[in-house]
Amino acid sequence: MFESFGFETLTAPQAVVWYALALGLAFGALAQITRFCFRRIIDGDDRRQAAGVWLTALAVAVLGTQAAVAQGWITFGDHRFMAPGLPVLAIVLGGLMFGAGMILTRGCISRLTVLGGTGNLRAVLVLVVFAVVAHATLKGVLAPVRTTLGSITLDVAPALPGPALLWAALIALAALAFALRSGNRTGTLVLAGLLGALVPLGWVGTGFILFDTFEPIPLASLSFTAPTTEALFYTIASTAIEPGFGTGLVGGVLVGAALTALIRGQFQWASFESARQTGRYMAGAVLMGAGGVLAGGCTVGAGLSGIPTLSLAAILAISAIGVGGLAMRAGLSAVSAEPAGSTTRQAPQPAE
Repeated sequence: MFESFGFETLTAPQAVVWYALALGLAFGALAQITRFCFRRIIDGDDRRQAAGVWLTALAVAVLGTQAAVAQGWITFGDHRFMAPGLPVLAIVLGGLMFGAGMILTRGCISRLTVLGGTGNLRAVLVLVVFAVVAHATLKGVLAPVRTTLGSITLDVAPALPGPALLWAALIALAALAFALRSGNRTGTLVLAGLLGALVPLGWVGTGFILFDTFEPIPLASLSFTAPTTEALFYTIASTAIEPGFGTGLVGGVLVGAALTALIRGQFQWASFESARQTGRYMAGAVLMGAGGVLAGGCTVGAGLSGIPTLSLAAILAISAIGVGGLAMRAGLSAVSAEPAGSTTRQAPQPAE
C-alpha cells in the first residue's frame, strides 16, 4: 500500500523510522505521565493503580489489534509469535530471568527507557548493559545458549483456540472491569487507553500503511528488547548500517519522555549512591538482557503488544515474567528481614 501514497523522497524502510519515532514520542510522553510499568504491579507501593493503568492499555491494544485483523489489514500468520513449535523452556527460563531482573533494577526496560529520558543515569547505564547482553544473546557469544534452549519445543497450536474476536472481547472486558475499580482517575485511564492504542497503530503502520512489495519491512509494534539492541548498534556504527523501526522507537521514547519531564518540571539528574546499588542494577540488566531475548520479548513486546496477537508464546512469556518478579521480590524480602540486633542496611534507592 505504501507506493499508493505517492511518496517521492522516502522509501518504506526510511518512512518506518519516522513512523516509529512518532510512536516513540507518544509512548514516552504517555508513559511518563501515567508511570506505565509492569514492575509496579508486582513491587510498587501503588500496585492496584499500576495494574489499572496497564490493563486499560492492554484492553485497548487487544481490541484495536484484533479489529485490524478482522478488517484484513494485518495478519500474524508469518510472525514469530505464531511460529510452529512452542520453545517452552526458553520462554519460561527467559521470562523468569527478566522478571527477576526488573525487580533488581526497580523498573521494566520500557520504564527504564522513559526514566533515561528524564535524567536518570542509573536507567541509562542499565539500558546500555541490557542492550549489550541482549545483542550477545541474539547474535554473539550467548547465541548458542539461545539456540539450544530454543530447540526444546512443544507441538501445540501457536494461538488461543476459537474465535479471535471472542477472546479479544473477554480479555478486554476482564481488564477494564479491574481497571475501573483500580482507584485511578478517569483522565489517567484515558491516557492509558491512548498508550494502548499505539500497539495497533504500530501493527497497522508496519503491516498495512507502509507495506511495500518491493522493499518489505518487518511487521512490528511496541517492544524494547530487539529495538534497544538495534538502537545501540546504530549509535556505534551509523555509517555502516541504516536505522530501522527499533532505532526510531527508542529514540522517540527518550525524546518524548525528556520533553514531557521538562514541561512538567520533573526532569532531574539521578545516579547511583553506592557500589552495592550499582552491582544490583547491573545484575538486573544482565538478567533482563538475556531473559528478554529468550522469552521473545519484554513486558511490552511480549505483554502489551504480544497478548493482542493471542499468541500462546506471548501469554506464557508475560506469565513467566510475573512469576519471576514475584519470586525475586519474595527473595529480597527474606534477605532484608535480618535478625534483631544486626546491622541495618540501607535499601537501594528505587529507579522511580
